[in-house]
This record gives sequence, structure tokens and C-alpha cells, in this order.
Amino acid sequence: MKEDHNSFLPLSPATLHILLSLAGEELHGYGIMQEVQRQSEGKYKLGPGTLYDNLQKLIERRLVEELGQRPGDDDPRRRYYRLSSLGRGVLTAEIARLDDVVREGKLRLQTRPRRA
Repeated sequence: MKEDHNSFLPLSPATLHILLSLAGEELHGYGIMQEVQRQSEGKYKLGPGTLYDNLQKLIERRLVEELGQRPGDDDPRRRYYRLSSLGRGVLTAEIARLDDVVREGKLRLQTRPRRA
């Protein structure tokens, strides 16, 4: 049965940033935090508590997959994560939704208000 991606929307800012950070590559937790900070140009900071609480929920909802430790990684506590195919679909749907919001916002800001 095909999942309805729109049933996951709208995404919270933390969820959006986590999924977006994993869209390009598999990352460990600290790597996700760094990528979120890079993508947001430092405007959005994700702390470890927020990150790992959200990752757990995303794993339970099957949007993210935990890969465990990578061979040759020198830190046995480090776990890697990747975006699942469901997660990629949900992220795509959220980006389309946000495109619509931005388009509508631009249209409304260009329209001059009527004077009474």
C-alpha cells in the first residue's frame, strides 16, 4: 500500500532540517547538526536533545533508517542515519507545499491593498 506523504505534513522545523540534511548523504548525529547549521547559514541550531528525540521519532515513522556503526569508524558510539524512500517522498511533498506557500506569499505582497 502506498503511503500518503501529505499525511505527514506540515513538518516541524527540526524534522524538515534533519530530513534535508540526510537528503544528500548518510550522516552521524554530529554530522547532521553541522549540516543543519551549514544549510541554514547558522540561523537554525539543532541541539543533541532535539536531534536524537526527533531521530527516534523519524525512525519509528520509517522516514529515517539507522545504519549503525561504519566499519573502520574509530568511535564505536557513532551511528549513521539515512533518509528512507518514504522520507524522501515526504521531504519532496513538504518542499512542494512550501513552494506553494512562498508563491502565494509573493503574490499577496505584490498586490496593493484596497483603500476604504
